[in-house]
Amino acid sequence: MPFTLANVRGRACLVSEDGYYDLERISNGSLTPDPMTAVSRHEELGSIVLSGKPDGPIDHAVLGPPLPRPRQVFAIGFNYGSHSTETGFDNPEQPLVFPKWVSCIAGPSGDIVVHSPEIDFEGELVVAIGTSCKGVPAGHALEHVAGFMVGQDFSDRVTQFAAKPAQFGLGKSYPGFGPIGPVLVSIDSFEDPNDLVLTTEVNGVTRQNARTSAMLYSVGQLIEYLSAILPLYPGDLIFTGTPEGVCFPNGPYLQPGDVVTTTIEGIGTLTNRCIEPID
Repeated sequence: MPFTLANVRGRACLVSEDGYYDLERISNGSLTPDPMTAVSRHEELGSIVLSGKPDGPIDHAVLGPPLPRPRQVFAIGFNYGSHSTETGFDNPEQPLVFPKWVSCIAGPSGDIVVHSPEIDFEGELVVAIGTSCKGVPAGHALEHVAGFMVGQDFSDRVTQFAAKPAQFGLGKSYPGFGPIGPVLVSIDSFEDPNDLVLTTEVNGVTRQNARTSAMLYSVGQLIEYLSAILPLYPGDLIFTGTPEGVCFPNGPYLQPGDVVTTTIEGIGTLTNRCIEPID
């Protein structure tokens, strides 16, 4: 059964049109308030009846990352042909994988510190693994997915290209450079989980507008590729790549005061404000 999971002030909550319900309370103590534990038992979440008065309206809740402590965070480079073309790179012959370190994970409204003249955005669909798996064929991969989130793969291009070859992971792992959310929506909530509209706006101007069906390697194919090499665990994240429209090479790069909004249909919106470095 479909469910929507949120992190409200560090506690796992289920979300309905009426508001959010603290998971520990609504499950009568059978589930803990830890979001990471909740995703490991995601198959139980859809069966919980959300009745009675909610704990509060979701629109006014203080939301953290739905999965704040993933064991592994994978990111995929050049997974849209349009992005390869705009940057002058060839499409990869197999998925191009790099890590985003866990310390970059942040909530849906976290600020982005503009500490460099070349801070970039990359709107992405983020996959949350729900059950451990190894050696999963693409056709069965979605069975191991708990749900989807919106993500931003913010990037410091100066750090990324400071070495040759480029260091993708370091330039994309500054604190706050991996906001996710605003909620985790279960995989069975989507009519077609392989075809969702993704948009990114900067100060209200659309910079990215694509469908996830344009990915060179689908979610299933990515899970097949990764799980052939190493095990995937509940709560692991896959940032699935970004379409065309990023600052590199189109410009301009992000500046303090800019507001980046990233939306995926059926999931929601991230809103991240760019700020000056904090002394």
